Amino acid sequence: MAAIYSLYIINKSGGLIFHKDYGSAERMDTNDSLRLASLWHSMHAISQQLSPVFGCSGIQLLQADTFDLHCFQSLSGTKFFVVCEPGTLHMEGLLKHIYELYTDFVLKNPFYEMEMPIRCELFDVNLAQAVQKDWFALLGR
Repeated sequence: MAAIYSLYIINKSGGLIFHKDYGSAERMDTNDSLRLASLWHSMHAISQQLSPVFGCSGIQLLQADTFDLHCFQSLSGTKFFVVCEPGTLHMEGLLKHIYELYTDFVLKNPFYEMEMPIRCELFDVNLAQAVQKDWFALLGR
C-alpha cells in the first residue's frame, strides 16, 4: 500500500475541522496545518472561477516532485484532501470512503455541531482501519 502522509477535512467556509498525520517524517505544527487548509480552500475556489471548463468543480489533483495532493469536495462544500506519495493511484475511492465514514459517524452523531472540529471516537477508529488496512478491497464494493 502506498504511503499516505496526511488527511485534512475543511468545512465550507475554509476552516480546518480535522487533520491527521500518518507517520510522515516531518510533521507540521498546528499553525502550518491551518495555513495549508486555508491556502488550499482559496486555491480551490479560485480554480473553480478561473477554469475555462463550464461547471468545473476545482482542483482534484495537485502533483509535485515529493507528494501528490488528492481532493474530493462534497455537495455541501466540505473538502477532503489527502497528501500521499507521488503516483499513488485510486485515492478518489479512498476519499469517497472517508466521506462515507464522515456522514455515518460524524454527521449522524447527535452531539456534533456543524462546521466545528471533529471529535468523534468512532470516526477515528473507522478512519484508521480504512487508511491502514488494504483498502483496495473497498473499491470492489
